[in-house]
Amino acid sequence: MNSTSNVGNRKKYLYFAVFCAGMTSLAIEFGASRLLGNTFGTSNLVWASIIGLILIYLTIGYFIGGYWADRSPKFQTMYGVLAWAGFSAGLVPFVAKPVLQMAAGAFDQLQVGILFGSFTAVLILLVVPVILLGTISPFAIRLAMVDSRHAGRISGQIYAISTLGSFIGTFLPVLVLIPLVGTTMTFLIFSLFINLVALVGMYKTTGWRNSIKWIWMPIVLCILGILWSRGPIKKTAGEIYEKESAYNYIQVIEKDGYRYLRLNEGQGIHSVWNSTGLNYGGPWQEFLVAPFINSPPYQVSHVKNMAIVGLAAGTVARQATAVFGNIPIDGFEIDPAIIAVGQKYFDMNMPNLNAIAQDGRVGLEQCNKNYSIIAIDAYRPPYIPPHLTTREFFEAAREHLTPDGVLVVNVGRSPTDRTLVNQMASTIEAVFPSVYLVDVPESFNTMIYASNMPTQFDNLRKNLEYLKNEKGTSDLLLESLQVAQDNVQQTPPHGVVYTDDWSPIEWVTNNMVLSYVLFGNLEKIGH
Repeated sequence: MNSTSNVGNRKKYLYFAVFCAGMTSLAIEFGASRLLGNTFGTSNLVWASIIGLILIYLTIGYFIGGYWADRSPKFQTMYGVLAWAGFSAGLVPFVAKPVLQMAAGAFDQLQVGILFGSFTAVLILLVVPVILLGTISPFAIRLAMVDSRHAGRISGQIYAISTLGSFIGTFLPVLVLIPLVGTTMTFLIFSLFINLVALVGMYKTTGWRNSIKWIWMPIVLCILGILWSRGPIKKTAGEIYEKESAYNYIQVIEKDGYRYLRLNEGQGIHSVWNSTGLNYGGPWQEFLVAPFINSPPYQVSHVKNMAIVGLAAGTVARQATAVFGNIPIDGFEIDPAIIAVGQKYFDMNMPNLNAIAQDGRVGLEQCNKNYSIIAIDAYRPPYIPPHLTTREFFEAAREHLTPDGVLVVNVGRSPTDRTLVNQMASTIEAVFPSVYLVDVPESFNTMIYASNMPTQFDNLRKNLEYLKNEKGTSDLLLESLQVAQDNVQQTPPHGVVYTDDWSPIEWVTNNMVLSYVLFGNLEKIGH
């Protein structure tokens, strides 16, 4: 009776170990995505590399596990493999840290060879833990198999339990652990946990004398955690803040009295702040131009409110408040951690600004307001949400404009490739009666303006002349209007139109970025 009970307990714990192995394998995948994303970005190219290689590693693990289990069908062997899987997983962020810090510096200087080498090196670090975790399911099937007539049922149970663990491992790191304790500690927590599972399994099957031999593994990991888990993720000159949120790696840099918001790999400035001025150049202030493509004389007081999709740390909102007064501004920013950073480090505390932590399309479609200006500042190659590029999205935006309202979209490009700009303009032309393009000087940004009623771009020139003679007109607005007047581009003919069903945005952005890497500095693509 006791023997039967022991066998049942061993089997139950075996299934629990399988669940934990499945959970850890997905946690490693998502931890690796953040580990690499902080330095190399979170484009679909990065994701494809991580997912593809981890699937290859797991495949190798399945083959090795089946062969190994037949050669040594022992609980002690399987739990030993699981212990090594946990230990090697815990080493990944510590070994990767100097490599990634070197890569971060190389990214700032666009040293392609170092970037490729660093990216490859970190992915190689995942070989051992992921392959070892892949061996656990076939090992468990072999150990749980008592009667071959039940082979199908046992195999199905074990893979179902492993997959359920993977489901938990998909959400736990991203939604809880990484925002709470960071990527390194997330790796460490899962590695220590799987180590503990392995040691308890050894104790249950072979006694404490054997399990105690493995106690050095969690001790070493704890020492590493105490000594090296803290400290900056990147060693960037002027860094005053960094954080890993559920969505981004967030970094604030301060240089010569200016603060800059950088995200993920750090190529591009998403917001800027200075205590004494608002004129930063770049695309931010060109959003202010939007309503002045309406028929003259268009006065500043005609602008009643504004929506910003992609609020970031509030540069556009601060400039709009300075120019248009305390008009109501709804700012949609999907990452609440960025909103908090904007409020603390970028003086994003204007009483007229309603910062909303929500996806921009969902927020815009659900609101019951019509706006004088809708500003879309959520694109940054290669991070362009496909659902913010389609005809259906722009139709929803037009429905939320006042009769004289104007949509303005900031789109990135490269010096030699305007495909993204042209296709976005073509999609917007399918919805709006009048569309205009303005290239922002000394950047790789193009502003696309689209009016809710038919207009002509010459209205901008006439409104500029009118406003020059209006007392109290903001110098920032006059300069922005002049820049737009001087840099208007020909609107491309009707062409590709993105829809919710078909939006090949990844092809366009990947080709643009990869080709441009060969020529120069990526920093000007986007912001």
